[in-house]
Amino acid sequence: MLSVSRLFPILAIIVALLAYYDPSVLINWKASIIPLLSMVMFCMGLTLRVSDFKRVWNKPQPIALAIIIQFSIMPLAAIVLSKAFNLSDDLTVGMLIVGACAGGTASNVMTYLARGDVALSVSMTLASTMWGIIATPMIISATAGEIVEIDSLGMMISVIKMVLIPIVAGVLITHYQPKFANKINKYLADIASSLILLIIAIIVALNAEKIATVGYAIFAAVALHNIIGLISGYTAGKLTRQTEVTCRTLAIEIGMQNSGLGVALALKYFGPMAALPGAIFSIWHNISGAILAGIWRLQTDMKIRRVENQRQNGIK
Repeated sequence: MLSVSRLFPILAIIVALLAYYDPSVLINWKASIIPLLSMVMFCMGLTLRVSDFKRVWNKPQPIALAIIIQFSIMPLAAIVLSKAFNLSDDLTVGMLIVGACAGGTASNVMTYLARGDVALSVSMTLASTMWGIIATPMIISATAGEIVEIDSLGMMISVIKMVLIPIVAGVLITHYQPKFANKINKYLADIASSLILLIIAIIVALNAEKIATVGYAIFAAVALHNIIGLISGYTAGKLTRQTEVTCRTLAIEIGMQNSGLGVALALKYFGPMAALPGAIFSIWHNISGAILAGIWRLQTDMKIRRVENQRQNGIK
């Protein structure tokens, strides 16, 4: 049966195009992004249990793997791609800043839609954000020649508000009101997908004017940067013999950066042009993540159906 979550990749492209060609409808919705994201996190929390997080923290290897790749391959890839596409100094700095940032909260959402390990994704985001307090300014200072200051406390408070509190609220409701959680569980994927589509549309609308002014080179560099992150995470998972679900989670976590932080740092220390890669990345990684999540979700659903059919045939 067709649903928003199943059609999510196609719908993401459609809403992005509509928002780009007519941004006026959503241009004043910027303040809605964080509340909408928190609502998505709450939906995800309703699908989790305390035992999921205990399981993740008892096996910390994937989290350590994500942090290592996040702060090594992604900044390095940003520099290599900037040189390969002969980007200006400002755009190169912008690429580097995005590459030096921790994983973004959007990764948790796409992991949920891809039927990945949501508890692991949330744990990776929190861990990389904590490491990013030290690693992000060090990487930018060492490579861009500019000592940057990050509002570490503000960044952690934002992650706690947007990610941790809504998810904990959902987990607590699942724990104390399991009947209610089970009753609405089948609707959560479609609700979350609809909210994410609205977020993507708002992000595109807010950046429509900037998109129209930049060349193809920066689009190609940003897209490849994201793809390198996705491939690196998935490959690292396979090489370390992680499960398929963990490999998918690693791919999405590393491929989807905290581009919002990247934009803020670029604007504060380097100027509007340096903020462009982050702005484009925030659009692209939502679309690429949506497509990848849709493909993986379809693969998982098909596998589940095959197993169920085999089981039913066996019973007969």
